[in-house]
Amino acid sequence: MAVFSAGIAVEVREVDLKNKPAHLLAISPKGTVPVLQLINGDVLEESLVIMNWALAQADPEHWLNATDEVENLIKWNDGEFKYYLDRYKYADRYPEFTQVYYRDQAGEFLLVLEERLTRNRYVCGQQASIADVAIFPFIRQFASVDREWWQHSPFQAVNNWLKSFIESELFALVMKQRR
Repeated sequence: MAVFSAGIAVEVREVDLKNKPAHLLAISPKGTVPVLQLINGDVLEESLVIMNWALAQADPEHWLNATDEVENLIKWNDGEFKYYLDRYKYADRYPEFTQVYYRDQAGEFLLVLEERLTRNRYVCGQQASIADVAIFPFIRQFASVDREWWQHSPFQAVNNWLKSFIESELFALVMKQRR
């Protein structure tokens, strides 16, 4: 969404992670996605790095506001929340605890978002920021694990925030672009 918002044309290639193309491994030996190879040959290998690069080129939505608050939320999302999200999504691979346990652990982050979104339209205030755009795809994954539970969860402000991104024109354009 950041690349699209910045108006940067890119070639999107879907990657089967079980059959990684040679070109991907040539430019990024760790073979994770996303990867963005710039015209000058530089390779950006992390979502947040790609987002920050794109928004440094053009930030028409004013998403960049590098406050500690934004950075801390993104770090929590990319760290502890993602750790429990992966276990919640694939609980059968992590039998040490139940799926509900993993959901509840991930819920600690959601509680913070719920409190923020009860007061504000976006996670860091009344205007969307890079934190919203970086976090919402992971919340979307979380919500899709058990849609019935999610719809009745105590995270209704988060649910409404998520819906606003999923139903946004920008998201529709980006998802159409990927097809």
